[in-house]
Amino acid sequence: CGRGPGGCRGGRTDMALRCVASLAAGRQPRGPRREGTVRWSSAAKASAVKINEKASREKILTLESMNPQVKAVEYAVRGPIVLKAGEIEKELRKGIKKPFTEVIKANIGDAHAMGQRPITFLRQVVALCTYPNLLDSPSFPEDAKKRARRILQGCGGNSLGSYTASQGINCIREDVASYIERRDGGVPADPDNIYLTTGASDGISAILKILISGGGKSRTGVMIPIPQYPLYSAAISELDAIQVNYYLDEENCWALNVNELRRALNEAKAYCNPKVLCIINPGNPTGQVQNRKCIEDVIHFAWEEKLFLLADEVYQDNVYSEGCQFHSFKKILYEMGPEYYNNVELASFHSTSKGYMGECGYRGGYMEVINLHPEIKGQLVKLLSVRLCPPVSGQAAMDIVVNPPVPGEESYAQFIKEKESVLNNLAKKAKLTEDMFNKIPGVHCNPLQGAMYAFPRIFIPSKAIEEAKAHKMAPDMFYCMKLLEETGICVVPGSGFGQREGTYHFRMTILPPVEKLKILLEKVKDFHIKFLEKYA
Repeated sequence: CGRGPGGCRGGRTDMALRCVASLAAGRQPRGPRREGTVRWSSAAKASAVKINEKASREKILTLESMNPQVKAVEYAVRGPIVLKAGEIEKELRKGIKKPFTEVIKANIGDAHAMGQRPITFLRQVVALCTYPNLLDSPSFPEDAKKRARRILQGCGGNSLGSYTASQGINCIREDVASYIERRDGGVPADPDNIYLTTGASDGISAILKILISGGGKSRTGVMIPIPQYPLYSAAISELDAIQVNYYLDEENCWALNVNELRRALNEAKAYCNPKVLCIINPGNPTGQVQNRKCIEDVIHFAWEEKLFLLADEVYQDNVYSEGCQFHSFKKILYEMGPEYYNNVELASFHSTSKGYMGECGYRGGYMEVINLHPEIKGQLVKLLSVRLCPPVSGQAAMDIVVNPPVPGEESYAQFIKEKESVLNNLAKKAKLTEDMFNKIPGVHCNPLQGAMYAFPRIFIPSKAIEEAKAHKMAPDMFYCMKLLEETGICVVPGSGFGQREGTYHFRMTILPPVEKLKILLEKVKDFHIKFLEKYA
């Protein structure tokens, strides 16, 4: 600063501060650029020592002091093996030689990262919403412009950059309700029961947050399938709830058996209060598609045991096997009659990230919650309002999923061609993956009826299990780490999803292009045979 009324000499003050910092760093201070010597008082030196002490004091936030629930969270899909894959990628960029030229990240269902092309119509509408000046461009079809104008009219200031209502833009919630009615053959849907979310994960976490309560043996128990998508175990850990495992039947194509639900429930009642039942249909990581009878049995079980149902249905468009069909829990619940439909509390989830869209980055999603107590509904809206609103571009993307072009509209032919191309390709890759895995000695893969993953069972010899223990690794983590280091293929060990004791698996996405998927599967085959030879 310049000289103030009191005659402050800013230059000297700055110089003094610089020299104190130099002392703190252990350097000899430099004087001003003029003749003469600067003398430093003992007070200045003491200040430097104090600065140094402050720089090395203990951190407030450490592993010991942090929230223990957060520390307990594990998310295998982006766990240690993915961190290792990132390290290997850096080494490849530096020119370090490996037995491969690239890392193939088959650990996550990220369609566009694997080369899937976006759906043109969806991107057109989001582009128009993002930059409304394009509404005057002849390059965009009128049906896309019509949807964009409607979405923008629902936004404050006609801008995608404004906050929306916490539940989401009203007209998009109306479109979601109409979509559900069409999908479910006329079963009524109320826009007021629709909540737009940041992907399906946001909705699942919010519902779990509002459901979990109590302490000790009264603490809420959450029933989840094993194998499961690690979002559930992570959210349960974070919320300090009790995880209640029920096992899918691998010998019966990962079917859900109500007797197993009853076993899990009865055992859990000894140490918690089970009141939530989570279903993933089609399954992740297992790919099974539940038939109508199975869903009816599950609904009856939830009604009988007074359980809140969570139906994760984000893969509802991804059904490939002949004889399999997606049935929503909402539809079956309605068709079971008013005793069930008016009483069973159900939250259903959908997303822009999967299906034929694969728009993971937009983070668009919705949940429909029915039979919620009116006062709890207010509490849910309050909870959602803390995060203000979901990403508005994601809300726009979700609108196109539920309100796509229809016959007679300009964009319909291209839209349906692109959609069918993606789904037919996935069906082809599902069959290819199943067939190739089942040709490998010591590997068994159930039919991939739906979703976008294979979850093969792998035989790991006892010698390899002992070596894994010596490295303090689960056997399938050891296997997957070796696979990554020797082939560049990144998959997720089954232990990250849960599996029966003594069985080993890994999850791999089927999203890579067909030719690349064939190469990947051949590499897995060669690796597995060498692995058995080494450790047998």
